[in-house]
Amino acid sequence: MRGSPLRILVVGAGIAGLAVARALRLAGFRPDVTDKAPPGEFTDAGLYLPGNAARALRRLDLDGPVRPYGQVIHRQRFLDEAGAPLCEVDLDTLWAGVGECRALPRSDLHRVLLSGAGGAVRHGAEVRTIDLLPATVGVTFVDGTQTEYDLVIGADGPRSSIRALAALGGPPRPAGQVVYRGVVRHGPVIDEWTALLGRRSGFLVVPIGAGRLHCYADEAGTEAPADPQARLRELFGDYGGPVPEVLDALDAVHVGTTDEVELGRWYRGRVLLVGDAAHATAPTLAQGAAMALEDAVVLAEALSAASSVEAALTAYESRRRPRTRWVRDRTRDRDRTRDVPPALRDPLLRGRGDRIFGEHYRLLLGPL
Repeated sequence: MRGSPLRILVVGAGIAGLAVARALRLAGFRPDVTDKAPPGEFTDAGLYLPGNAARALRRLDLDGPVRPYGQVIHRQRFLDEAGAPLCEVDLDTLWAGVGECRALPRSDLHRVLLSGAGGAVRHGAEVRTIDLLPATVGVTFVDGTQTEYDLVIGADGPRSSIRALAALGGPPRPAGQVVYRGVVRHGPVIDEWTALLGRRSGFLVVPIGAGRLHCYADEAGTEAPADPQARLRELFGDYGGPVPEVLDALDAVHVGTTDEVELGRWYRGRVLLVGDAAHATAPTLAQGAAMALEDAVVLAEALSAASSVEAALTAYESRRRPRTRWVRDRTRDRDRTRDVPPALRDPLLRGRGDRIFGEHYRLLLGPL
């Protein structure tokens, strides 16, 4: 169906939706892209992209536009809460032949994807109802506009409204983590991805270019505190390494809880879910953006190769499920490792932590 006049609607203009729009345009399709939110500024946050994300960006012909942003990350360093070394992962070796690892402001990646998607995003366009017709999808927006599409793609995140409207699943379930994010300027000089592991909590700092650090911390729990900055100091005030300087330099903290989405199927009729709308996990492996970028590449390939939309959706889900299931299972594995008491966990990581953490990405080193 490559280059066919399919009428495609992409709902959601985040990383997943814009990546899908880019991939479809490269394949000769001309999707409409809508988002219920108005255009606005992004939360000040960083993003770490492992090597498989770089490969997907290369397939989308966006690796060049991304290259000026952020910083290439060569090594992951794991420390105990006092700042003593536990293990290191050589990322250049792990992802050799796949792609480099990069950390950058999320807003920079979004701008690259927005430019690459082509066409205008229709903001403030919330979908009210979906009608699964025999060969199309009827879509009614909250402003009363009604349109039919040959394919509707829900790329609207873990709390997807398209998922609910198409009866593909209910709300996400809590993954059991409270996460804290912020960007530090004028903090300590840190050149590599650096994580300190405590008891059921962890603190991560990653350089994202121009002297800025992306700060990410988590703890086990399901409720966000009223004062996240105070809670960060309560949790991590006794940590060593770079943590004291980072906490002193951290002006704003964004807090939230993590969601997990696990569905029996990703499409119904001609409505398909991609990205976090279909398979959200906790961010422990930093695979959310990478999986969304890979989804986009594979979906465009499936639509180009198949003789019908239905065949394309079947082929797409059969290719993507094993990888997203791997990410979900390895995410849970790593979270369980974090939750092991330090007295048992830390000697294990000092002995073979590089192999343990590297194994979490083994399947992702292979082809999409």
